[in-house]
Amino acid sequence: MDKIKKVGTDIIKSDKLIYSFLRSAVSSQTASWADLFTAFALFAWVGLTPWLSTAIGALLGGVINCIINYRFTFHAKDCPWKAVAVKYAMVWVGSLLLNSFGTQALYHILNNWHWLETIGFRPDGYFAAARLIVSLLVSWFWNFVLQRYFVYSVTRFDKVAINFVNLFTYKHKRDEN
Repeated sequence: MDKIKKVGTDIIKSDKLIYSFLRSAVSSQTASWADLFTAFALFAWVGLTPWLSTAIGALLGGVINCIINYRFTFHAKDCPWKAVAVKYAMVWVGSLLLNSFGTQALYHILNNWHWLETIGFRPDGYFAAARLIVSLLVSWFWNFVLQRYFVYSVTRFDKVAINFVNLFTYKHKRDEN
């Protein structure tokens, strides 16, 4: 029983790579479901356009993921929230671009491999395969790595990020007077 309790504690509190990765997966799924539900609700029940529903859902999912990762996944108490917000936004935009263009590129490659159809692959499946493969690769090798070692860690870039946020905050403007 003590071993089970220790594993449970490690899953929640340990900063070892495997435990952080597992918590990251939970955070990612939670944010993805919030994104999907919000987008669907805004489209189906509120009547917003598909692009606006998707954009709002993605933004909400990103905020939820950032907060869960800050508090739960990476235990980033020592990292200033202003720096986290800027660094997270940078990684999020990079992820968006990698997913978008990576999916397009892999779809193009798969679409030209006609032998896939001889083994039962359908042209409609090329997009699904490209999207899934690229999404997993970006999630593991971009999002997780950069979030663990850049976004939720204290870095030399933090001061620049904090100063950037201060340019747009009331406190900064008030301090100048």
